[in-house]
Amino acid sequence: MTPRSPLSAADDTLPARDIYRQFRGLIVSGQLGAGERLPSVRQTAGDLGVAPGTAARAYKMLEADGLVVSRTAAGTRVADSAAVLPAAVIRRIRELVDTAQEAGLGPGDVTDVIRATWDSRRRAAVVPEES
Repeated sequence: MTPRSPLSAADDTLPARDIYRQFRGLIVSGQLGAGERLPSVRQTAGDLGVAPGTAARAYKMLEADGLVVSRTAAGTRVADSAAVLPAAVIRRIRELVDTAQEAGLGPGDVTDVIRATWDSRRRAAVVPEES
């Protein structure tokens, strides 16, 4: 029995990169654990209403990043070495999402602030010392 896809289509033309991001999120958050089997490419394509080639490209991106391993007879499984975020980070992210939703904010609003904060901290860390 093939597991059902845990993903949802945002629209009728969900591109491979979006499928990749959704699976990546499930893997790094620990919702899909090491060794857990992903749905077949055909199943994912059918569940999301995309062409099998689109789903296959997403799976290839996951494999290239070391998040999954694909075997002909065994299907595609989450790699044992897939990086999972620490539980404390996942908990804080969930709290952030809950707070943002309560404030009526969407994912784009939150990711914009996270990116700006990240960039600001990175720039501050590489400021050269004055002589």
